[in-house]
Amino acid sequence: MGNIVKADVETAKGLGLTEQEFELIKKLMGREPNFTELGVFSAMWSEHCSYKNSRKLFKLFPTKGEQVLVGACEENTGIVDVGDGLGVAFKIESHNHPSAVEPFEASATGIGGCLRDIFTMGARPVAVLGALRFGSLDNEKVKFLFKEVIRGLAHYANTAEVSAVGGDSYFDESYEGNPLVNAFVAGIVKHKDIARGAASGIGNSIYYIGGDTGRDGVGGASFASKEITEESGSDTSSVAIGDAELGKRLREACLELIEKGLIVGMQDMGAAGLTCSSCETASRSETGIEIDVALVPQREDGMTPYEILLSESQERMLAILEDGKEKEALDIFKKWNINAVRIGKVTDDKMMRVKENGVVVCEISPQALTEEAPLYDREDKEPSYLKDAQNLDRKSITEPDDFNKVLLQLLDSPTIASKESAYKNFTSIDEDEVIAGAGSDAAVVKIKGTHKALAMSVDCNGRFCYLNPYNGAMMAVAEAARNIVCSGGKPLAITDGLNFGSPMKPENYWQFKKCIEGLSSACRALETPVVSGNVSFYNENPSGAIDPTPIVGMIGLIADVDKHVTQEFKKEGDVIVLLGKNKADLSGSEYLYLFHNRKKGNPQIDMQAEMSVQKACLEAIESGIINSAHDCSEGGLAVNLSESCMSNSSKMLGAVIELNDLKNNDIRMDELLFGESPSRIVVSLNKDKVELLEKTARKHSVACTILGKAGGENLTVKNNQESIIDIPVKELSNTWRNAIPRRLEK
Repeated sequence: MGNIVKADVETAKGLGLTEQEFELIKKLMGREPNFTELGVFSAMWSEHCSYKNSRKLFKLFPTKGEQVLVGACEENTGIVDVGDGLGVAFKIESHNHPSAVEPFEASATGIGGCLRDIFTMGARPVAVLGALRFGSLDNEKVKFLFKEVIRGLAHYANTAEVSAVGGDSYFDESYEGNPLVNAFVAGIVKHKDIARGAASGIGNSIYYIGGDTGRDGVGGASFASKEITEESGSDTSSVAIGDAELGKRLREACLELIEKGLIVGMQDMGAAGLTCSSCETASRSETGIEIDVALVPQREDGMTPYEILLSESQERMLAILEDGKEKEALDIFKKWNINAVRIGKVTDDKMMRVKENGVVVCEISPQALTEEAPLYDREDKEPSYLKDAQNLDRKSITEPDDFNKVLLQLLDSPTIASKESAYKNFTSIDEDEVIAGAGSDAAVVKIKGTHKALAMSVDCNGRFCYLNPYNGAMMAVAEAARNIVCSGGKPLAITDGLNFGSPMKPENYWQFKKCIEGLSSACRALETPVVSGNVSFYNENPSGAIDPTPIVGMIGLIADVDKHVTQEFKKEGDVIVLLGKNKADLSGSEYLYLFHNRKKGNPQIDMQAEMSVQKACLEAIESGIINSAHDCSEGGLAVNLSESCMSNSSKMLGAVIELNDLKNNDIRMDELLFGESPSRIVVSLNKDKVELLEKTARKHSVACTILGKAGGENLTVKNNQESIIDIPVKELSNTWRNAIPRRLEK
């Protein structure tokens, strides 16, 4: 390709640029670009790199707070303070389009890229979570995608020796053909070791470190910025291939370099590869950068400057080394068997200059590629489906005759069913540090050298966001915080993975805008600023767009790890209590979807009530009076109680529940048992401490209702002494634990 291809407006369009953008490029450069330069602009101005269709709305997010050490959009990821001179760096990244094409490789590199963003900041990764969305597991292609995504995630996490501690998975026809694979990674960093991605220090050497550059992933950023079509669905050339073993050694080398103060700046070569890392480091420090692509280690013959600059080969970093300390740094690279090559220097002319064997092939202002990228306000329009979808007539829903059957079928639903069969593929590396892994409301990981722990959760119900994007997004933040609180943690901040259809379609953009507003509103209420995130547009397949899915990854802090709580009932005779109020609402519920084949309703949340429930629960946990806590979400109260009985497979415990104090004429039995209204937490505690819990609930004006007691071998739910549900816990467990394996084995 090189510079032989004519760089005209038709070529620009072929690279994903518009005619107006082509004219702007010529204006910014003061001349016609060559083909390589046009390719660089196409990557950096793609949605994936520039966020040109979303960035204007980011100003709505709260990003400040006394806990924020590095904020949103400042660096590769955000960092929040957890005391003791330590911070937690965390981020969520999507790898959706590649995972539809090459699920094993794409999911693996999805984790790899996110890990590099974390250790580039000087933080040691301590945990990874996955937020996954698929079509129906009755579909053979979906089964394949699910198996391969899990295999890819597990392969990279296990080889890189980072504990996979949780996540969530939903299955809905809107994700058919366009799965969502979002990886969340958290790492711990000392304040003094926080590293920046800036090319500062005129004359400092620029080093290429890590794996060789190939043609894999060329155009990956542009590929992620358009819809999946029948043709692109087999475009494996846009998918980069990872090397987890090299990634692990690269991590150790980079962390040692940072700890010893040998790095001026560092950036992962992720989307748009060498192009992005070069121009962004120069742009941040308002310097220039000069590199020669002929010096870049290449694993394929005849690569052009265009291909070298835009390759997304994995396990590569750009590092600016401290002048005079290069030998010490190179010794560290040698120790870890990492290739390191000097490819250029920091300059003072505020230009990104790329040469090939000394001949200039690309010369662009870094600011033109970053700060001056066009930003758009897209047309938005309320979707035509919404009015009808929100209109749910309660009377049209027939109540079931057999509630046992309903509960068992809900537990058999892949969205609700246990994901144990998936996360058993992952190795828990630091078993002494992972206090609570996958299978409870939040993962809990001890912070080494302290008596504190991190609580982590990823959450979003896309169905709620389809029915009410604003409220659905608020509910995603609320549920993430509720999960953190149920573990005994104080919510600190979020990262968001914003997965939507094409922003060029007004109805999709309206959903996006409303979700941003909802996330912002909830984060302000809960004082959990947004410190990092990712936007993935164009999540569409030939049959339409996905449900809007703004995944929320949240970090919380547990002040005393000994007081952490998990969701399962602990002791025979413990009293089971509901904090919060039930609502007569089946909106967006799995029950409504599964049994009545309806995706309808208008989900609602009262953030004031939500905050009160969370404060009451956290205060009760911190005062040591609660033995278990589990929030009500998918499947409602009945599923919550079932999971509380059987989550710990080695110590399952039944319960006897009496609904008299909950059931009234305003709420139907199916709404009470299977409705998914938010702001409810089921706790268990010693009977001697019930009065203390009631006092705490009154203090926060929270409804506190005794439901029954833990014990026995069945989950029995009664109303006026009549058994509504009565199922052996072993049967609940077998259904719940075998639902996904049974489908995959068919």
